[in-house]
Amino acid sequence: MRRLIIKICGMREADNIKRVEQLAPDWMGFICWEGSRRHVIETPAYLPEHCRRVGVFVNPELQYVACQTERLGLQLIQLHGEETPDFCRRIRETLSQNGRDVEVIKTFSIAADAPFPDTEAYAPVCDYFLFDTQCAGKGGSGRSFNWTTLRHYHGHRPFLLSGGIGPDDVERLARFDHPCWAGIDINSRFECSPGLKDVESLRTFMEELRKQTRV
Repeated sequence: MRRLIIKICGMREADNIKRVEQLAPDWMGFICWEGSRRHVIETPAYLPEHCRRVGVFVNPELQYVACQTERLGLQLIQLHGEETPDFCRRIRETLSQNGRDVEVIKTFSIAADAPFPDTEAYAPVCDYFLFDTQCAGKGGSGRSFNWTTLRHYHGHRPFLLSGGIGPDDVERLARFDHPCWAGIDINSRFECSPGLKDVESLRTFMEELRKQTRV
């Protein structure tokens, strides 16, 4: 059975980052967008050393991404807005010129009453896709979408499943299957408050998920 990536997003507080890192997530996300309640305004006094750091951006300027990549030591760039395939390509090229080899994740919002997003043009310039619930904001809504919709995804890029995944979703995740499913992205349903994760809730969830899916 494949090993699923566990990404914990919306991190901000140094002590909380340390405690969550001890649970051995694969990736940890830092939101670099001022429209989010989890926006990382100041550099945390501690940044994770044993998992990959993901910066989450919404329609950013290239220079802003470059600055945040240096500031936070980012290894993956997640684009959560209306960024074009050309912008995704330029992100990789610009950061590579700065000595930063990063991977690019493009987020697509899923809505029940809309056609499945066209991902084909992004496949050559992205390393991962992330499928999230369409909402008024840009993620962190705590709302799920109908995962069976992903049967319409016939691409080959691996993807992360996001959107309202919570403590009670272990069995649902254990039943889910797709040849390109690479992992999960979790955030608001494991919070005590925006940007502060409930470590014990995460611990219980991750232990049970790893037991049932062998991740």
